[in-house]
Amino acid sequence: QVQLVGSGGGSVQAGGSLRLSCAASGTTYSTSCMGWFRQAPGKEREGVASIYSGSRSTYYTDSVKGRFTISQDNTKNTLYLQMNSLKPDDTAMYYCAAWASLACFPMVPAWMQYWDQGTQVTVSS
Repeated sequence: QVQLVGSGGGSVQAGGSLRLSCAASGTTYSTSCMGWFRQAPGKEREGVASIYSGSRSTYYTDSVKGRFTISQDNTKNTLYLQMNSLKPDDTAMYYCAAWASLACFPMVPAWMQYWDQGTQVTVSS
């Protein structure tokens, strides 16, 4: 079992920055992929960014490319999402996820094995 605890959400104005963190514990060696999803009210949960533990290869959804950066500190078993140039459309509940796969894309919510509790990000105009 893997336990995920996310943190770092909050409220910012458009153009601002936030960094999300996700601390993993337990049998983390059993998962090769970690990533961030988000879900806005009335919308489906979508994959935002993922990272493969081995090669550190990353994937970003088009709407966040150039603004968000996913990274992983294996010594601390922590996943990060640095979010810059935030827009009101980025407002959502953000979820950290972990799963085992040979490829960390596509990011399909039903394929995820572990989730954190979610952290709210609100961007005002």
